[in-house]
Amino acid sequence: MKALILAGGLGSRLKPFTEAIPKPLLPIGESSILELQISRLKRYAFNEIFIATFYKANYISSFLGDGSRLGVSLTISKETKPLGTCGPVSLLKDRLDEPFVMMNGDILTTLDFGRLYRYAMDNSALLTVVTKRILTPFNFGNVQSVEDRIVRVEEKPNFHFEILAGIYVLKPELFPHIPDGEYFGIDTLITRMLGAGLKVARYLMTEYWIDIGRLDDFSEAQLAYEKHFRVDD
Repeated sequence: MKALILAGGLGSRLKPFTEAIPKPLLPIGESSILELQISRLKRYAFNEIFIATFYKANYISSFLGDGSRLGVSLTISKETKPLGTCGPVSLLKDRLDEPFVMMNGDILTTLDFGRLYRYAMDNSALLTVVTKRILTPFNFGNVQSVEDRIVRVEEKPNFHFEILAGIYVLKPELFPHIPDGEYFGIDTLITRMLGAGLKVARYLMTEYWIDIGRLDDFSEAQLAYEKHFRVDD
């Protein structure tokens, strides 16, 4: 089975680390983000993996090679300009000739990719979007009022959101909706599909998940490695 990892981002919020190393290769425990992702995908029989790169593409290519060290077949796709979170698919249309998993290159998760894939295959939708429920603390008292009277104060409430987890299953029949060689975001694709009345499937995950976008996330990921990912080494 096939998977595409989007690893072309600049990682600006993780400077100064990403000035020398591309974000997907930042060390997590005794491994790197990309190596851990590949290991998880391999566990669920995804053995042909494509890496979409832009920033420090040669660094990523040299580090990973052809994937034999990791027990998979790797293809490095190099963008000449940033193509966003969906545009990179257009460079690989000829190779992605079956339904495939696509995920952001800054995510660590214990998601059961096999169960996700089976769900997508049993669904008529051309796009399956993985979502995650998160709890976000609010650092102020939330005031509810009517005219000049306060009627309720909720001290530092928590807000619950359901977010895009940065993991998707795409079917090749979706390719006509993705422009060739242009910057194109997955959010734009979803919005256009909904506007056209096309079904977008939702897969709510419950497993561990973290988006390593900030320095605090990077520190949390180091702790998560010991609990969730060391066994994959």
